[in-house]
Amino acid sequence: MTVRFCDRYIDGRSRTHDQMVQAARSGVQNIAEGSQASGTSKKTEMKLTNVARASLEELRLDYEDFLRQREFPRWEPTHPALKRFKAKRCSSQEDVRVWVEEERARMADTDKHGRTRTGTDKWCNDWSSVSVGESPCKSVSATGFSPVPSSVLVANAALSLLNLCCHFLDRQLATQAKAFENEGGFTERLYRVRSAGRKNGK
Repeated sequence: MTVRFCDRYIDGRSRTHDQMVQAARSGVQNIAEGSQASGTSKKTEMKLTNVARASLEELRLDYEDFLRQREFPRWEPTHPALKRFKAKRCSSQEDVRVWVEEERARMADTDKHGRTRTGTDKWCNDWSSVSVGESPCKSVSATGFSPVPSSVLVANAALSLLNLCCHFLDRQLATQAKAFENEGGFTERLYRVRSAGRKNGK
């Protein structure tokens, strides 16, 4: 998702492009490597999981910077579009693409007053994130409403996923730390087995 986002919305010659892609890759790779190391070294598992957590935190900040620098809205978890995104439970890039198309179609289904065809939603409340000093519905144009860029949808979706990933990694790190404290690592367990074997031999 990040690779596609960067290819579409970040200058390929910029350092940010490479940083975001590498941070995403580091997150994925270190989770996998940490899991692989868990059988032999709890200490290594914790270290790699922590690297993954730090990489995804860096990526999260990059997405936030993307929105802030362009004066795009960063949506709260309760934003209607994000609620629909989470309810969709996207498991692939294609699922995310379909969600973006659905949301853009929803945006297009508004009249010049910002009402949906049913008249039950205000476009501003559904799509804008109005902060102090901003006028409501800043995307209004002479012909009606300018659609929210796809990059805003994808960046906010990515932030939602990253928040979830970081939450789970925090829980995983806490569990790993507790297991290491209670059981020790591979070396400690091997020592206990050898000690028990020597005692039984006597």
